[in-house]
Amino acid sequence: MVAALIIVLVSVVIMIACILFFPKLCIGKFQMDTFFLAPLLGAILLLSLGLANPSTTLDAFISDKGMNPLKILALFLSMSFLSIVLDEAGLFRFLAEKSLSRSKGSQKKMFVLLYLLTSILTVFTSNDVIILTFTPFLIYFCKRAKIDPLPFLIEEFIAANTFSMVFLIGNPTNIYLASNSGVDFISYFQVMWLPSIMAGLIAFAILYLLFRRKLSTPMSAEKSSPVLEDPLLVYFGTAILAIVVVLLAVSSYIGFEMYLICVLAAAIYLAFALVYCALKKEGKRWLILTASLKRVPYTLIPFLLSMFVLVEALYENGVSFELAKMLSGATPYVSYLGSSLLFCNLINNIPMSVLFSSSIASFFETPSLPALYSSIIGSNIGAFLTPLGALAGIMWMGLLKKGEVKLSFLGFMKYGFLVGIPTAAAAGLGLYLSFLFLA
Repeated sequence: MVAALIIVLVSVVIMIACILFFPKLCIGKFQMDTFFLAPLLGAILLLSLGLANPSTTLDAFISDKGMNPLKILALFLSMSFLSIVLDEAGLFRFLAEKSLSRSKGSQKKMFVLLYLLTSILTVFTSNDVIILTFTPFLIYFCKRAKIDPLPFLIEEFIAANTFSMVFLIGNPTNIYLASNSGVDFISYFQVMWLPSIMAGLIAFAILYLLFRRKLSTPMSAEKSSPVLEDPLLVYFGTAILAIVVVLLAVSSYIGFEMYLICVLAAAIYLAFALVYCALKKEGKRWLILTASLKRVPYTLIPFLLSMFVLVEALYENGVSFELAKMLSGATPYVSYLGSSLLFCNLINNIPMSVLFSSSIASFFETPSLPALYSSIIGSNIGAFLTPLGALAGIMWMGLLKKGEVKLSFLGFMKYGFLVGIPTAAAAGLGLYLSFLFLA
């Protein structure tokens, strides 16, 4: 147990150090993210030393029980591709421009519209896509309007990581935790819509109170005529995305696995885009497609698979069981929610989700749904507290630095704790009420 725990902890510490100090490996013109390297080496070491059983690990990778890691990756990457093409084709920028142009010089109106738009888009796509898409646009927009971008950037980050809880597809952590406990799309939504709304309302109220003075000053009215980069790609992609959400909702009733729905949808959209680009023979459309394929987060593949090996080793060596036993002493609405918030910011939210999923499976004969959903809340709202809580937080801070927006690590934490703790409490209360009256 001790050797496995040491290797996992060292791997996680090196991973965090890479994220903070060496996020990119540059060899000539070649650039590569480094965050997955330490978990990958740790996984290889655990397998080599026999601390993780290769046969057992492989069986878990290809298991037909629920969602295995390969299915989760297929689902998430497929949904990411659909969302990214819509972004490259101009949908998100078009909606943002349209919404913000309606603010008519009022920062307060812009603040409300942006929160609504970010929240709605996150529900139907994913938090990472929205954060990485909207951040550069908001920095550019606020500079043109000669206003402080920080209130809007923090609001965008908070909204995306709050409303990613609504649907199972909003965050890869939702997918992993829920699917491995046999929770389907509809069952998930029935429980999580109330905690998400309560958390979202509290988060917005606190954000508004924090920034109300800054929002009182007028801004330069922005006159713009937003247009879609490619209307046909947007219309077809939006239709595909809508069909996917409907099919995911009924997947358990039609006997079709969620990952297959997403993979088929992405394949259909890719085939359509290839034929469309070939017929049009215009470089601009090929650029949209190639840029979309480049933006798909492929590094999530070695990262998630490596983290799964690390946590499988903890499970085999009894660490997961000991963690669950320790957390079982209090109500899960407190113990699992509080500990998941903490672990998110110690080891990042994806490793936390893998660890907590194995802990719940190792301790309970049937999955404890309060513990499960409390962990899901923590995996989303944990991203508020420090930039280490989620990979999106690290990338978001990098985008702010690139856009010359000043926000220190401690500054992030100040806003994160002021909003995050009450928001997590509201979500926890909503979860309790959901089980009491709705589930």
